[in-house]
Amino acid sequence: MEDPQGILCADAGRVGDLVTEKGLVASKEPAPHVQLACSAQYCAFPVDGNALCVWSTEDPLYQPLTLRGHHEPITAVAFGNAVSPLLICSASRDYVIMWSLDECRQKALQGLTPRGVVVGTLLGKVLCLRLSPDDRVAAVCAGKQIFMLDTESRSTLAELQGHRGVVTAAEFCPWQTHILISVSEDRSFKVWDHHMGSLIYNSSVLTASPLLSLVLDAENRQLVTGCANGQLWIFSLVEGHHYRCVTRVDLKKKRESFSRRIESRLCSLPGESQRTCTDGLGKGEEVEASLPVLGLAPCDLSLILRAECGGLSSENTTCLWIGSSAGLFIFNLANFELEAVLHYKDFRSLSIQVAGSCAVKSKAGDEKAICLLTSLFGRKIAMLEIHVAVLVRSQQRHNVGRDLSVLPRAHVLSTSPLYCRRAEKTRAQPAPQRQSAVRSAVKDQPLVFHSQVRSSGYASTPHIAMFSPKTNTRSSGERSLPRRDGHRCKEYPLESSPPVKVHKQRVLAHGPAAASCIQYSAGDGQWLACGFANHLSLVFRADLTGTPAVFSGHDGAVSTVCWSHDGRRLLSASQDGTLRLWSLRRAELVLCVGRDVFSKPVGSAQFYYIDTFILLSSGPELQLLTYHVDTCKDEIQRYKQKSRCKRVFRLATTGITEITSLSAVNDFYSYLVLAAGRNRTLEVFDLNAGRSAAAILEAHSRPVHQICQNKGSSFTTQQHQVYNLFATTATGDSIKLWDLRTLRCERCFEGHPNHGYPCGIAFSPCGRYVASGAEDRHAYVYDVGSSTFSHRLAGHTDTVTGVAFSPSAPQVTCQFSSRPEGGRGSVGLFCSGCVRHSVHLLEATETWACPRTLVCTL
Repeated sequence: MEDPQGILCADAGRVGDLVTEKGLVASKEPAPHVQLACSAQYCAFPVDGNALCVWSTEDPLYQPLTLRGHHEPITAVAFGNAVSPLLICSASRDYVIMWSLDECRQKALQGLTPRGVVVGTLLGKVLCLRLSPDDRVAAVCAGKQIFMLDTESRSTLAELQGHRGVVTAAEFCPWQTHILISVSEDRSFKVWDHHMGSLIYNSSVLTASPLLSLVLDAENRQLVTGCANGQLWIFSLVEGHHYRCVTRVDLKKKRESFSRRIESRLCSLPGESQRTCTDGLGKGEEVEASLPVLGLAPCDLSLILRAECGGLSSENTTCLWIGSSAGLFIFNLANFELEAVLHYKDFRSLSIQVAGSCAVKSKAGDEKAICLLTSLFGRKIAMLEIHVAVLVRSQQRHNVGRDLSVLPRAHVLSTSPLYCRRAEKTRAQPAPQRQSAVRSAVKDQPLVFHSQVRSSGYASTPHIAMFSPKTNTRSSGERSLPRRDGHRCKEYPLESSPPVKVHKQRVLAHGPAAASCIQYSAGDGQWLACGFANHLSLVFRADLTGTPAVFSGHDGAVSTVCWSHDGRRLLSASQDGTLRLWSLRRAELVLCVGRDVFSKPVGSAQFYYIDTFILLSSGPELQLLTYHVDTCKDEIQRYKQKSRCKRVFRLATTGITEITSLSAVNDFYSYLVLAAGRNRTLEVFDLNAGRSAAAILEAHSRPVHQICQNKGSSFTTQQHQVYNLFATTATGDSIKLWDLRTLRCERCFEGHPNHGYPCGIAFSPCGRYVASGAEDRHAYVYDVGSSTFSHRLAGHTDTVTGVAFSPSAPQVTCQFSSRPEGGRGSVGLFCSGCVRHSVHLLEATETWACPRTLVCTL
């Protein structure tokens, strides 16, 4: 066996707990930009120009194998996919050679010169090699062409032409082996059918820099490509998605955001000591501004994330190794965030500080990875062993939310603001005194009535009501809102497909009055409340039939509508700074809290703790109100409000910043309240302890305008861990799915245009889907297991501002804002495939100046 020239050291020793330099080779010829290869047991790289060196990753002290047969410098190396026999392919300008590693090692042990099989000659400079899943076809990227070579017959099967630049990377599709995808310096990717030799899809120009690397995610069926300016482009390869772009990621910005998270200790508990987050990492070090994506490779973090954070989606999380000239990055394909960063310059003992080529391979069933590097400015080639678990644990702290849960784990404390109301309810009433059988004697005292005595009416004139406030515009025959029990005994179909077809449309308001908020009634979901910019609130039947009940009284646009848990009351907040409580049965106002109570206008308001409290935000404060509704009529002071409320608790945010959104569970007892601030911070409040429990800094790029929790419904049953999921959205940013137990962003949903208008979101009762409004006149439905939308619902004529799922049936309701120009009033109902009624579209025949549309999905 012949030794490679210039081996400086093998098993160079430990650089730190994170990285171990297992071997270093000094080549006679520089190889800054070549395709390197790593497998589970071996790594291969060109040495001395035209020689191929194969090194064992398990035991670097084992004698390396040197294979010679090329006359020109080797520019690309690739391993086969079969375990036995393990094949390796090398390419240069003169030859493309296939080597059987077992046969070559046997010949070397016998003192013979190993020989490979030449499968291609004089193809040009090869930048990328890839073998098909069965190792029978080799894709050779030479210049602007891709040569498909048969490794058995040594013939050329096809020549794929169409790129206008040098082809830099190619990959076989794992689930469709006849498909080949390639990227090029022309800044586009192409999808080929290499069996037919035809082009299937040609993308547009993606960026201003050449595309350098490519990887296919078989689990999520996505394409990820990296370019020279440090950008990642992710496309969906799901059938029917038409290769749509899922997201674009700037690696430099992600690295800066990750550094701020480490420095500020994102998701740290208040008062907890801050420790150094990295072991052996230098601080204040400047790395190069450019981060070219030299290589992409799968990274399995499921075991590590499951052990560290225990998130709901940690088992299905797919991560990627990103190799750059400055370091290595672990990128999460679910939330599009960095899980770990390793800079070469932070480890002074590493022989290579700036890489020219990179290849990474994670060891199966092990918490380690092998990285093969070539120097950009020198002639060194180094093999590194990375302790992935240590790297991730040193830069992440996932146990900060272990004690947080939407479901209560302890009894109500005596010092809790929630305890006072409970004490009032459980306070023992004084026992009635037992009357004696013998009546007491009548005392000689003046006759005094201590209680009100109803008059017989003989001495008074009949009372005539002349002026009575009328808040309901419906006919007197529909004075109260009857309950309909059509869905009471039916469970929500958990396995049903999401609503996709318009079933019914209806005009809600006329004139310049945009719909601002929408919500189904809690429990049965038979009523639908909607707030408008024209100061009105309407209550419809869920099927959009009948005349709506109108609630008027606000002097500003209605910003929030919320149903009580029993469905008997409706709470509305307005930009006029007032909070109003309405009785659904009488369709009238029962409580009004004005600006004299709150120092700042009410931002968000809802019922809380199963209708025990009213939870609201006023400026930077979170306030808790108790209320008493008295509907008794006083004939003398009939206009005086008898209902009352009292503030029992108030708590300011950590940064004393204005609260932009508020959310808490009212369907069951829960101590946690979620709040979003103007400073882009998410804060979790524990009202049982009466303090802030955790904070998430820089949750979005802009302030969050809605927090939506997965609350389920009375018609569904979910696992108790699923209730810890909540979603947030911000203008100009994606929808993010969070887990309260880990305070991590578990997934990002991108694809809906939301650049300048706050569009609402909603969870389905089964917890499988998230719906969102958008500015392109569509509603988008996302599966929580995918980052791209599954359905795009049309039917609106303007920006969809709000969505709501029915708690009892597979339907979702959408609303949109106003348009400056005239239009046709319409209302649509989207249906899934399992509905009972036939799918049809109804349009209003009237034409209005500025219509407002409500689209429901059944």
